[in-house]
Amino acid sequence: MDAREPAGDARARRRIYAQGGSFLLINWLAQGVQGLPPAYFALVMATGIVSIAADRAGFRTIAAVLLWLNAGQYLLLWMLTSWRLLRYRRALVRDLTDHRLAPGFFSAVAATSVMGNQLVLTGAYDLALALWIFGLFIWVTLTYAIFTALTIRETKPTIDHGITGAWLLAVVATQSIAVLSALLSRHFEQPIRLHINFVALSMWLWGGMMYIWIISLIFYRYTFFKFSPADFSSPYWINMGAMAISTLAGSLLIENAADAAFLETMIPFLKGFTIFFWATGTWWIPMLVILVVWRYLHIPLKYDPLYWGTVFPLGMYAVCTFEMVRAMSLDFLLPIAHVFVYVALLAWLATFVGLIRSLVSSLIPALHPAEGRRDVP
Repeated sequence: MDAREPAGDARARRRIYAQGGSFLLINWLAQGVQGLPPAYFALVMATGIVSIAADRAGFRTIAAVLLWLNAGQYLLLWMLTSWRLLRYRRALVRDLTDHRLAPGFFSAVAATSVMGNQLVLTGAYDLALALWIFGLFIWVTLTYAIFTALTIRETKPTIDHGITGAWLLAVVATQSIAVLSALLSRHFEQPIRLHINFVALSMWLWGGMMYIWIISLIFYRYTFFKFSPADFSSPYWINMGAMAISTLAGSLLIENAADAAFLETMIPFLKGFTIFFWATGTWWIPMLVILVVWRYLHIPLKYDPLYWGTVFPLGMYAVCTFEMVRAMSLDFLLPIAHVFVYVALLAWLATFVGLIRSLVSSLIPALHPAEGRRDVP
C-alpha cells in the first residue's frame, strides 16, 4: 500500500479487491462504479445531440452510427448506475446531497430525452414515448429530491465552493423534456396533442425561470469571488448550452402553434424569447473560448469526463440554430449552424478518443495481477 494513501481509501480498496477476488476485470469495474461521476450521462447527451446535428447537416451515416453507439452507452450507464445504487448506495446518496455533485444527476434526464429525440427521428415513436414517460418520472423525482436535500442540509458551502456550471443541468433537463414533448405531440391526435403541447410550454417556461435564477448566482460567483484556472471546468459551457436547448424548445413550440390555440396567441412572445435565448447563448461563446484559453495556459489538457459538458452545448447550438432558421425563416443564420456541426463533430471525436485512451490506460495495469495486488496488503 502506498504510504501516502489515506487509511479510509486503503480500506475501501481492500474491500473492493476482496469482493472482486481474482476477477481483476470485475475489480476494476467495481472501483469505477463506486466513483462513477453523476454527470457521466453527459456522454449520452453529447453523442445524441451530435448525431442529431449530423442528421440535420445531411451526414446520415454518421448520424446512424452515433445513434447505435449512443443506445449502447445509454444502456451501459444505466446498468452501472443501478449497480452503484444497489452496491454503493452510501456513495450515491452522498453525491446526491453534495452541492457540487448533485446537479450532475440531471444529466440522466437530459440523456433520456435526447435519446428519445433520436428515436423520434427514426420513427420509433413507441420507444420514444416510453423514454418521455421515464424522463418525466426521473425529472420530478430528482428535481424535488435534490433541491429539498440541498435546502434542508444543515452545513452548506459558500457560493464560491458550492456552485458550478453543472447547476444549469437542471435547466437543460427541464428543457429537454420540453423538446421531446413538442416532438412527440405531433404524432398524437387531438386533444392529446393539445395536452402534450401544454406540457412542453410549461417546461419551457420553467426552464427559462430556472436559468435566470441560476445564471445570476454563477455570474455573481464569476465576478465577485476568486476564480482560478482550475475553477473553470467544462460544465461552465452549459451557460451557453442551456440557452441553446431553450432556443430549440422555443422553435419547436412556434412550429406547433397551429396545433394549439394557446400557442398561436403567444407567437410574438415565443418568437421574442426564442431569439433572446439564442442571442444570450451566442454572447457566451466568445467569453467561454477566452476562459478556455486562459485555463489551458496554466493547466495541461488531459481527458476528464466533464469534457462531455463542452461537447453537448456545441452540438446543441448547431441543432437549435437549424431549428430556429426553419421556425422563423432566418436563412442567413444557416452558415453558423453548418460551422458548428463540424466544430461539434471534431470536439466529440477528440473527447471520445480521450475516453478510450483513459479507459485503456487504467484497465491495463488493473489486469496485471502483480500491479493489481500491490495496493492490497
